[in-house]
Amino acid sequence: MLETIAILLIIGWVLGLVSSYTLGGFIHILLVIAVIVVAIRVIQGRRPL
Repeated sequence: MLETIAILLIIGWVLGLVSSYTLGGFIHILLVIAVIVVAIRVIQGRRPL
């Protein structure tokens, strides 16, 4: 579930950059949160994605 959310956030972020349609800083904050969560899972020894 967490991996799906992270992937969707990354896709949304890239689409926002490419199409010039952004939600302000919101999508960037969500992307940073997703990267932090994945990093924590890697540090804990779980499979990242």
